[in-house]
Amino acid sequence: MLAAAAGVLTAVGPAGADTAAASDKHRPGRTVDVQLLSFNDLHGNLEPPQGSSGTVTETQPDGTTKAIPAGGAEYLATSLRNARKGHDYSVTAAGGDMIGASPLLSGLFHDEPTVEALNKLDLDVTAVGNHEFDEGRAELSRIQNGGCHPKEGCYEKGKTFPGADFPYLAANVTDEKTGKPILKPYTVWKHKGVKIGFIGVTLEGTPDIVTAEGVKGLKFHDEVETVNKYAKELQRKGVKSIVALIHEGGLPASAAYNDDCDNGGAGKGISGPIVDIAKNISPTVDALVTGHTHQAYTCTIPDPSGTPRTVTSAASFGRLYTDTTLTYDRRTGDIVRTNVKGANAANHVVNRDQPKAPDMTSLIGRWNKLAAPISNKPVGYISADVNGRGSTAYETPLGDVIADGQLEALSPADKGGAQLAFMNPGGIRSDLAHKASGSEGDGVVTYGEAFTVQPFTNMMNVIDLTGSQLITALQQQVSGSNEASPKILQVSRSLTYTLDLTKSGKDRIVTDTVKLNGEPIDPAKTYRVAMNEFLAGGGDGFPAFKEGKNKLVGASDLDAFTAYLGAHSSQSSPLDPPKADRITIVK
Repeated sequence: MLAAAAGVLTAVGPAGADTAAASDKHRPGRTVDVQLLSFNDLHGNLEPPQGSSGTVTETQPDGTTKAIPAGGAEYLATSLRNARKGHDYSVTAAGGDMIGASPLLSGLFHDEPTVEALNKLDLDVTAVGNHEFDEGRAELSRIQNGGCHPKEGCYEKGKTFPGADFPYLAANVTDEKTGKPILKPYTVWKHKGVKIGFIGVTLEGTPDIVTAEGVKGLKFHDEVETVNKYAKELQRKGVKSIVALIHEGGLPASAAYNDDCDNGGAGKGISGPIVDIAKNISPTVDALVTGHTHQAYTCTIPDPSGTPRTVTSAASFGRLYTDTTLTYDRRTGDIVRTNVKGANAANHVVNRDQPKAPDMTSLIGRWNKLAAPISNKPVGYISADVNGRGSTAYETPLGDVIADGQLEALSPADKGGAQLAFMNPGGIRSDLAHKASGSEGDGVVTYGEAFTVQPFTNMMNVIDLTGSQLITALQQQVSGSNEASPKILQVSRSLTYTLDLTKSGKDRIVTDTVKLNGEPIDPAKTYRVAMNEFLAGGGDGFPAFKEGKNKLVGASDLDAFTAYLGAHSSQSSPLDPPKADRITIVK
């Protein structure tokens, strides 16, 4: 375990270490291999994720691909503990979004179950991610320091939430008034004379993807400038080996976790924000653990000196973990980066065919018992899988269901008079799987499963937008901050249009095809539009929505979703997945 004090982690004996079989005993005294285990974007997934969110893609020797069921805290614990065996020097780090957007088992209890699990997993350090700010700064402070929830109190009689026994790092998040980081910017892991500094940052664009209330009073700074600043500070303090934990990521060329990211040269198999970040972070930083994009990769991207440097991400939801070898030179105190390509970093599947960790089984059972009266209640029925998060299509069946539910909830005159509804794709956190997750039976959608899809409890808004503003909002899906990575809004059945991918920027929206109930949108006419409060605040790069007027606040997105499922399905007449044909795609 590692004890945190004044920003320094002091090893009292590495978790899971088998010192009798220490891997470095055969080595001469100058260098020692330090095992860095890492994962990211757990999002409170203590139980195995459902549907495609619970699989990883693996390339087979013959070139075909295979989907492998993966994830679940019981298996992640076993995987990490087995991986640590034989390593006298082992440290476990995470790249942010450990909590937030969580399934009901964790989210219902403000993610206390997940923090308890991470404590048991012997996590040593993590960066904050954008979802750590979902409930605001004060709640993040409680997650770090402990104490019962200010409104709901303690969940178990005689037990006070202890908080995280690992440090959350937020080097680039400062208080607007004081200019000081709201949490520790870095920490140092020490064991038998080995010292490794960890700097943690979240993406600078966090305010664009979190509700305004969640980031109130905070300022988010450039990732590169911040990491470089604190790398210098660590160097001045005599810490030469440095790892950056960055909650920002990339997009690998292949979806397979075991793809060779460096095929064709260092960094050739990856694109996205992390590439420029990695190319500009100081060479004094020896490795980058990343996240946010929920992708799997182990790449080498040249640092500013041209030397390849390891950049990794372990997908999401605890389906993978990364094992990286850092060769530490005792004489210089630095990491030796002589051969970063090859076996020094690899992603490993958290298989479900291995033994479950009994302490995690007990933890999950204990919290499930508390959640059961709410979680197991049926709210609807489906005839087949309704894919959302797991779909790679721009328009998804589950996105259509959610948007239709929002329109139906807010279309009555006394509820807002909505004529159409938009749903942000990133807010759809899972699929609805036809196969039963418990004892409820196939095709039954429980409240817990619906919560997993819509865990934010965002309040629904209805606003006035002109036809011109509607067109602008649609164009913002594929232009501005969303041009490089389009964010295609899910739409209610009342809206149809054509997306022409052969064009670029806002021209991808074929404006004369945008129709409401079959009638062309009139730029001068005013329409009533439903969306969640995050979108209405301009989130995800949609400033046009901030121009909306005559706002009416309605029910929560989750209430709208469950009400729709209840009204449109039954055991004898389950809901069929929509065709997802409202947006015509031209390629």
